[in-house]
Amino acid sequence: MMRIGHGYDVHPLVSGRDLILGGVKIPHGKGLHGHSDADVLIHAICDACLGAAGLGDIGRHFPDSDMQYKNIDSRKLLRRVKEELVKLGWKISNVDSTIVAQAPRVAPHLPQMIRNISTDLGIAAQNVNIKATTTEKLGFTGREEGIAAHAVVLLEREK
Repeated sequence: MMRIGHGYDVHPLVSGRDLILGGVKIPHGKGLHGHSDADVLIHAICDACLGAAGLGDIGRHFPDSDMQYKNIDSRKLLRRVKEELVKLGWKISNVDSTIVAQAPRVAPHLPQMIRNISTDLGIAAQNVNIKATTTEKLGFTGREEGIAAHAVVLLEREK
């Protein structure tokens, strides 16, 4: 049995926060605002994993009303999602994702993001794909008000 999940996340850019994407601190004048470290890429991947398994979304599992998640490293959340999938007999086959940001340029950081995510999910790096795109200065991402991410995950039942 195979199941597909889609995840989407968005956070506004604000001054005074580090910009964390895929578990990588990226030099930029602004960071993403959120209860956790606001890593939109990892949040989208978590949502895709949870959705594929029929387990709701990241907010249901790690609510922003719970102070234990305040400023938490989203990689910890991703590892917890993976543990839940394993308990239910699911294996992550692959991840395909897209970061939507006008700035900063994230391409130089993609290899480290892939290493982080593949390590946290316990899958080969070649099974994690991350793309980055702009919106040609259109919309909130184009005006550099925020960053968004999409992710698709394929789960397979462990034999």
